[in-house]
Amino acid sequence: MDENSSKQIPENVEDPPNSRLFVVTSRSITEEDLRESFSPFGEIQGIWVLKDKQTKESKGVSYVKFAKSSQACLAMEEMHGKVVVDETKPIKVFIAQSRSSTRHRDVEDEELTRIFVMIPKTFTEEDLQNTFKEYGDIEYCVIIKNKFTGESKGLGYVRYYKPSQAALAIENCDKTYRAILAEPRSKVSTADEYSGGGGGGGGGGNRGGDYMSGADSMNQYSYPMADPSGNYSLMDYRSSDITRCLMMSTRAALTQEQIFALFDLIPGMEYCELQRDAYGMSKGHALIRYSNLGSAVYAKEKLNGFEYPPGNRLAVNFVDDGEDRSSPVGRMAMQFVASQMMSSVWNGPSTSQGMKQPMAFSGVSPMSRVQTDVSLPPLKKLAPPESKTKERLFVVFSPSPLPQDILEDVFCRFGSLIEVHLVPGRKVGYMKYAEKQCADDAMAALHGRIVNGVKMKVLLADPPREESHKRPRTY
Repeated sequence: MDENSSKQIPENVEDPPNSRLFVVTSRSITEEDLRESFSPFGEIQGIWVLKDKQTKESKGVSYVKFAKSSQACLAMEEMHGKVVVDETKPIKVFIAQSRSSTRHRDVEDEELTRIFVMIPKTFTEEDLQNTFKEYGDIEYCVIIKNKFTGESKGLGYVRYYKPSQAALAIENCDKTYRAILAEPRSKVSTADEYSGGGGGGGGGGNRGGDYMSGADSMNQYSYPMADPSGNYSLMDYRSSDITRCLMMSTRAALTQEQIFALFDLIPGMEYCELQRDAYGMSKGHALIRYSNLGSAVYAKEKLNGFEYPPGNRLAVNFVDDGEDRSSPVGRMAMQFVASQMMSSVWNGPSTSQGMKQPMAFSGVSPMSRVQTDVSLPPLKKLAPPESKTKERLFVVFSPSPLPQDILEDVFCRFGSLIEVHLVPGRKVGYMKYAEKQCADDAMAALHGRIVNGVKMKVLLADPPREESHKRPRTY
């Protein structure tokens, strides 16, 4: 941000949090254009178009400040990728981070959709869902329990499908729930027990010291610890135990969506979450919980050792779910369920406990080198290298770029692909097409899709500049 722009922006832009948008546009887009496009979503408190200090021309970057976080989130969801003025490129809209940060959060960011609440200890997960479902569609609810007693700690999570829904819940729910956006687990202490109540923290602002440390560690489960060889061992786990909770470990970069779809093939899944580090990257394992022992046993037997994608063998193990099965009756019930499910596993599923059909990732054959959640057209030949480029696509990869041959395999299927270019040292690349329609078809089919465990954002690339006063890079 240049000096002139920073002087224009007041100090209260972070109040409330996540109420300011970072917008990337064409340089011809004006403040009036932005105001007209974004005003339907709520009260706009300010718009700042960043301009070059020398030329006074727009840099193609703007900030839009709303009165409420829910308004900003809704605007982001609705306006990202939209064309504001005819014959200009689609705009990109993100939630702006604090002014000291360089990172921006987008509509798919998990940190914007999961809220953390204080609830009565008598609440069940059904009570929690019924209380918060009026604000939007809920993906899952979790109540934090003491791993030794199984009793509720009076804390819980609610995960929505959209950031605007989570923001509405925080703004409008009863203040006694003290709802806030949940911090990533890796940012808080892993203290074993909830220290409870009073303390000094007070207030509704920074509540990390109040009670987040015990709750956000999700300490009712036993987590795997990785050794240098890449193997995982479970803490506090006895091999004879069978529980409703599973821990899946993977060496490949699988996404939350892929893991959810894989384990949701077995009926009864009520919770699934990929564990992430402080930077939002996958830790290589996910926690899955089922509503009954039978489904958990079946899932472990079917998916432990399963290769997805081909060459990546999943490891699935039981972990402590906090339930006491030490009594003779509890142990007998567990053994009965296990024996029944083992019989079903080895003799083939014949009841509703069997895996759902068809398989979630049916777009390719099981042994194909390309695993994706979209049905792809047949392979087509590359366009001649000397072909004139009519359109370029800009692709962002998460968590890491795909190999060039895989990208050619995927993007050539829409026809007229000239070449694939990956930017060294960055998680981005360009696809050059000889025909604009082919590029448009590829973007429509592949944007937001997952290929071999990598999620892709596929956008139209900015046209190359014919001239520039800037000194060319020499690397």
